[in-house]
Amino acid sequence: MRGGFFDLDNKAQELESVRKLASDPKLWDDPNRARDVTRKLSRLERILDRQASLDSSIDDAAVLLEMAQDEGDQAAIDEIAAELERTDNDLQALETESLYFGEYDDHVAILSVHAGAGGVDAQDWAEILLRMYLRFLEKAGFTVSLDEVNPGDEAGIKSASLTATGDYAYGTLEGERGVHRLVRISPFDSNARRHTSFAAVDVIPEVEDAPDIEVRDEDLRIDTFRSQGAGGQHVNTTDSAVRITHIPSGIVAGSQAERSQIQNRARAMTLLRARLAERQRQERMDHLDEIRGEQSEAAWGRQIRSYVMQPYQMVKDLRTNAEVGNISGVLDGDINPFTEAYLQWRREQHEVDVARD
Repeated sequence: MRGGFFDLDNKAQELESVRKLASDPKLWDDPNRARDVTRKLSRLERILDRQASLDSSIDDAAVLLEMAQDEGDQAAIDEIAAELERTDNDLQALETESLYFGEYDDHVAILSVHAGAGGVDAQDWAEILLRMYLRFLEKAGFTVSLDEVNPGDEAGIKSASLTATGDYAYGTLEGERGVHRLVRISPFDSNARRHTSFAAVDVIPEVEDAPDIEVRDEDLRIDTFRSQGAGGQHVNTTDSAVRITHIPSGIVAGSQAERSQIQNRARAMTLLRARLAERQRQERMDHLDEIRGEQSEAAWGRQIRSYVMQPYQMVKDLRTNAEVGNISGVLDGDINPFTEAYLQWRREQHEVDVARD
């Protein structure tokens, strides 16, 4: 089982390095860095312990199977076969773990939904998507905070932002970044015509300890207001909501989920730093692509998935070609076929890039 995409030898070396970092008494002087190090340590230990257990189980089963076959002990053979089936399930779990190889996969995820072209239909579509993600994250066991919701003019929402915390939150949601297209009979059209609506989804990792992100007080505009709009129990209704605008870049971050203005301001600053860090990372990637002569569409211009209600029912991902006919189930949060297909597709793309380099 050594080698392959599991990359166990390199993971073992990385584990030793992370253990040295974790043993440094000064690590806890920086709680954010300590959290990242201990999280990475736990992940590496889990992967390597599982691999060692699988190796041992397979070796033991091979010896016992040979003995049982020599003695003609069918009951023992059946028992070993059942144990190997359990081992195969563990191997599949390790295979799933290997899909999360990205630098930020184990980070907290910040997901934003923005209504696009299509007027009130698009704003309604944005709210449907927000509900889909809230349902998905709840079913998957993530902890979710609905940071901000901007209600639509007549229905739906103009935009919303949420934070998801849990194992591989960013890695799980990364594939949702892009433009989502809905085709349906509009409930807002008195003539019951078919409309096409668009909403943009952005997903970034929460990176609190980006040392090269400088935010000056004079570059910020801070507005306070009363929380409103969709979100139910997630939304605070006091005058404590905060929205921070980074004037040089125009990037905006807000929070209305906390109980006090001080807490919302701190949360909005965390979101703002994460978005500035993501913009900086994207600029570096664009620069490298320019050097290599590669052309790639901006994330906001990329349509990744179509949801069709009329004249037929189908949800299709345009990158992975994953398709689901049960659109009601998808919109109720059953998006696992798409998140899992994206992780497989991402790994294939990574292998191609590694081979090319």
